[in-house]
Amino acid sequence: MKGPSAQAVRNYACHCLGLKSYLKHPGDGRPKPQIPARDLVWGLLISNILRVSSFHHLEWLVHSPARTGLGVGRPLGDDALAYFTERLDSEVTRVALAATLQQAKRNKAFENSSGIGLALDGTGAGRTYKPPCSLCHPVKDNKGEVHGSLHHFVMITVVGTGLTLPLDAEPYGPGDCEYSAGKRLLRRAVGHLGPQFADYLVADGEFATAPFLHEADQLGLPVVARLKDNLPELHRAVEARFANRPPDLVIEDGKDRVEIWDADDFDPWETLAWQTVRAFRYRQHKPNGEVFEADWLTNFPKRKLNTLGLYRIGKSRWEIENQGFNDGKNRYGMEHIRHHDPNSLLRNWWLILLALVIERLYRLRYLHRGQHGVRSAMELKSLLWINLSPVGRLDSS
Repeated sequence: MKGPSAQAVRNYACHCLGLKSYLKHPGDGRPKPQIPARDLVWGLLISNILRVSSFHHLEWLVHSPARTGLGVGRPLGDDALAYFTERLDSEVTRVALAATLQQAKRNKAFENSSGIGLALDGTGAGRTYKPPCSLCHPVKDNKGEVHGSLHHFVMITVVGTGLTLPLDAEPYGPGDCEYSAGKRLLRRAVGHLGPQFADYLVADGEFATAPFLHEADQLGLPVVARLKDNLPELHRAVEARFANRPPDLVIEDGKDRVEIWDADDFDPWETLAWQTVRAFRYRQHKPNGEVFEADWLTNFPKRKLNTLGLYRIGKSRWEIENQGFNDGKNRYGMEHIRHHDPNSLLRNWWLILLALVIERLYRLRYLHRGQHGVRSAMELKSLLWINLSPVGRLDSS
């Protein structure tokens, strides 16, 4: 019987997303491998899609009668998975992620969007009380006492297209910072995707600095960034301009009423090599009476992007929070440390990102062909688990 299955997801990844070569040669760094790398890397990817967050659970699964349905050729253990991820070449997986997004663009996955955006933001994940690794940041209370450790990284994600697809992540340990990691990540991501892939970059206020904005200019990316107190002169000028004048645009966004102010003639601060700065503010009125307000800056000229388009780009930043960090942590195991080794930890994060890309493109593009409705991620996960049974598959059509 027909229906979504782990084998079908693998076939889709190989033949529609161009990942066949990667799944055969994922950058295995083991000197004397006993278990084929293709079984290990696919076992890790499909376990992320099935939301199996531990090596022990995956070991149990591949030793069960469901192994044939998984598409894993032979049994494997948690020690083999830990050893494999410690030695996996991270660049091979990062290149595969970028190539998958490029293939999705060629497959017209983004054809109904007005532009392809990249969102950049940082977070913490993987809290542990074990002895710290080189990436661990101590978690301290108000008295300065240490209560475990946390790992931090910056992620970059495709947004604004109807498909939120993570691309890459960059860690930063003690002595490093989110800002520096973000600059490294942006250069690497654009290098992998190519300069013509994305149309803009949206980022939090921490990245609204002259060096970062100049870096984005050199990469050919217009920037939309949150405007906060780290730019006090511009922030005060925007407040003085917008505070006592009516909005330039009022729209209905779902059940919310949104007021938007927009002006493109603010003076740049001393170190910013822009002729002018465009700033906009939106004030969002919720039905329950709550009001949310945010200021932004950009170098998008009005002739290329109107006020409504600018508002939508600003709102697209929330995709990396909701479909990136929240989904990754709460549903796909990003909070769980499968093996507390810095190399293994990072490789597992990149494999989670690749699994998310495969799952979303399979579910929202492949299964949504023709008259088929959109399945939720939970529905797909349930169907995949049901169809692991060697007895028979559920015809979900």
